[in-house]
Amino acid sequence: MARIPVTASLSIDEDDLTFRFVLASGPGGQNVNKVSTAVELRFDATRMEEPSAGFLRRLRTEAGQRMTQDGVIVIFAQAYRSQIRNKEDAIERLVALLTKAAEVQRKRRPTRPTLGSQKRRLEGKALRSGVKRMRGKPIDS
Repeated sequence: MARIPVTASLSIDEDDLTFRFVLASGPGGQNVNKVSTAVELRFDATRMEEPSAGFLRRLRTEAGQRMTQDGVIVIFAQAYRSQIRNKEDAIERLVALLTKAAEVQRKRRPTRPTLGSQKRRLEGKALRSGVKRMRGKPIDS
């Protein structure tokens, strides 16, 4: 029972991963029709030990269409011609997804523009306004 580390405090059990090997699409010569090299990885995120509600919410957002209504993440890997490499790629992508969901975003503190930046902005607008005013027809006196 090996564990796959995701973050310092989070790891997943290898037994929780389900792999299904299918025929890959695309180029690959005769090999593509004979060998099931593509990998479909399934991971039930709801069975994780102690997932916080915030983590599951972020994971659902990050996973998007890769997560089913039941909370199962499905990752399909077929980039390589080797079954082993595709399996490793699927695990790497799952770990990256879980790592990104584990990061807690800092709250944004609203700030106001400085007085100097406000003045520079207004001076720039006045300068531009003057340029556009000079493009008009001359005033006959």
